[in-house]
Amino acid sequence: MPGGLIITVLFYIIVSAFAPALAGQKLEDFRAHDPYILADKKSQTYYLYTSVTSGALPRGRAGVVAYTSKDLKTWDGPQVVFEVPKDGWANPAHGAWAPEVHLYNDKYYLFVTLHNRDKIIAEPPKSWRLTHMRGTQIFVSDSPVGPFKAFQDRPTTPEDFMTLDGTLFVEDGVPWMVYCHEWIQVIDGTFEAIRLKPDLSAAVGEPKLLFCASQAPWITPWQAKPDDQPREFVSDGCFFYRTKTGRLLMLWSSWQENKKYAETVAYSLSGRLAGPWRQAEPLLTDDSGHGMIFTAFDGRLMLVCHCPTMSPESRARLHELIDTGDGLTVK
Repeated sequence: MPGGLIITVLFYIIVSAFAPALAGQKLEDFRAHDPYILADKKSQTYYLYTSVTSGALPRGRAGVVAYTSKDLKTWDGPQVVFEVPKDGWANPAHGAWAPEVHLYNDKYYLFVTLHNRDKIIAEPPKSWRLTHMRGTQIFVSDSPVGPFKAFQDRPTTPEDFMTLDGTLFVEDGVPWMVYCHEWIQVIDGTFEAIRLKPDLSAAVGEPKLLFCASQAPWITPWQAKPDDQPREFVSDGCFFYRTKTGRLLMLWSSWQENKKYAETVAYSLSGRLAGPWRQAEPLLTDDSGHGMIFTAFDGRLMLVCHCPTMSPESRARLHELIDTGDGLTVK
């Protein structure tokens, strides 16, 4: 084992040993924003991933922690699984958002959104407001708890795009990352897809637009007053699911008129990633958002999201779903 990897592994062991881990917690006992649950069949363990801010980890950096459960009722943790690299493109003090861990071709891939507010990518008058580097980067590991290794020192999404919330989607054996293009840069937030190399090590080709957030009839602009210009629409938290009849849908989130978050769904009319996409009414309207779907070991179809939306009050909430073939309903 290379010396650098040995040091990294030892660091994770030491951090995990000193982290304030607890056993037998309920979901309401700990903060979880943008929660993601991996139902790992190999270990018959559920891993709930969420981000932690700078200063929360022993070395003062932002990162990702995991909580584990065997029954979705009680959880042990947190265990540190990733910290933002010290000398990379992202600033370790500027946060880590929306971690997802996907098992793909016998490897575990961490998708996480990182930031560097000191690296400006556009500013007025060339853009409508100041934008800095923010993008999703992919890391790889042999274990669901890391250590996760970077393929390269750059985001996987385009470096001149301000993006977040990248997720994995595989179609006809070809992997894609689908991400949100920030309203901060494009005003009307979008969902876009970019093809990945077979080992997910880098993006290939140009991004493809799927749809804009404003296409949802229920969405409310971000600005404080309805007549304020420009009309800014937030795109957030994309995740894919194919129903038992083969219908392709995307979960995503944004703001409603009452300034509460909503968990909604869009359907691909072609059944393909390219769409076109039709917007439906939200699944949840109680300030829930950034959801994802997994199948429990007992066969139940589950949705996890955070509620309420704003930290530090955010908590992971579980909802059982019914797959009707045409769509999803909350049980």
